[in-house]
Amino acid sequence: MPWRVPLADLAFGPEELEAVIEVIESRWLTMGSVTERFEKSFAEYLGVRHAIAVANGTVALHLAYASVGLRPGDEVILPSLTFVATANAVRYTGATPVFADITSASDFGLSPRAVEEAITPNTKAIAVMHYGGYMCDMPAILNIAQKYKLTVIEDAAHAPGSSLQKKPAGTWGHIGCFSFFSNKNLATGEGGMVVTQDDSLAEKIALMRSHGMTTLTWDRHRGHAHSYDVVALGYNYRIDEIRSALGLVQLEKLEKNNEKRREISALYREHLSKVDGLNLPYLDYSEVSAAHLFPVLLDKSLNRQAFITEMHTQGIQTSIHYPPIHQFTYYQSLGDMPTLPVTESVAGCEVTLPLYPGMEAEHVENVVEAVGVALEKSCE
Repeated sequence: MPWRVPLADLAFGPEELEAVIEVIESRWLTMGSVTERFEKSFAEYLGVRHAIAVANGTVALHLAYASVGLRPGDEVILPSLTFVATANAVRYTGATPVFADITSASDFGLSPRAVEEAITPNTKAIAVMHYGGYMCDMPAILNIAQKYKLTVIEDAAHAPGSSLQKKPAGTWGHIGCFSFFSNKNLATGEGGMVVTQDDSLAEKIALMRSHGMTTLTWDRHRGHAHSYDVVALGYNYRIDEIRSALGLVQLEKLEKNNEKRREISALYREHLSKVDGLNLPYLDYSEVSAAHLFPVLLDKSLNRQAFITEMHTQGIQTSIHYPPIHQFTYYQSLGDMPTLPVTESVAGCEVTLPLYPGMEAEHVENVVEAVGVALEKSCE
């Protein structure tokens, strides 16, 4: 159906089209000079030594986990209130995801207390996810990691442009992972980035990205090499030049688009903060958020499906972020899953409202009006 207000929309213009045409006219589509420029620009934007562009956010996570040597028997503590890739990529290494609860109904970040309670002799890493562009309590997480000598990996798929104490998301832990999926703040369709300050980890990640080969097709095309060796088990996790070209343009627009997202979020809060039947997380958040999502929590007495159905009837697209991973059939089949009371409570009543840079005040008003009607319907 045609939505009056979709959940998300691309912030694309003629610049993206021109960048793609330039790549096509160059006759070089495989990872090459445009990708190198994208990586350099992204690293400079975050202030990190290394940025390695990859095919998508999931493989960014896999490379991060693999590069720190995770293997069967190891455990990684992570949230259940995240996209399933955060946990699936742990499974790709043979390691075990251990789900810990989130902080509260106001802060969906991984709870430091729950993390420390979940640590065992097999724990090797903590994977945080900056939900909706709102950063976790990284100082507390890092203190725990240092105390127990654990690696910290940031799933920053929602958070390019977020910062805590003026330090960007993705740069607090040992490795940061970004997604450039179509609905993300920086969108290339598919694509992702792995960032780190660690030279050794960067070298491993770059090798694994392309079959463990010592030289790439781009190197040989430029005459810098004529053959190659394979020195590690690797994968075909490369990005291509078209997506990197889109990424360069999108990176230039990121700060402006994030500011628009924050303005829209503020407008939502102005209209919805005192609406009966709704609770708004992150109302007191004082750091810089990329404002990727605008989640609301319905009162438990309300029928969430009736609310969503009525929103859709009025042409407003909504979503749920997220069904908890530990309740999925596959993860249930792996053995006993923990009870996560805060995660389960939040996940049972969360609804995500539309948020994208192209929204105007009238779109927000349309959503707010629809919310009022849908709340009435969800009481029936």
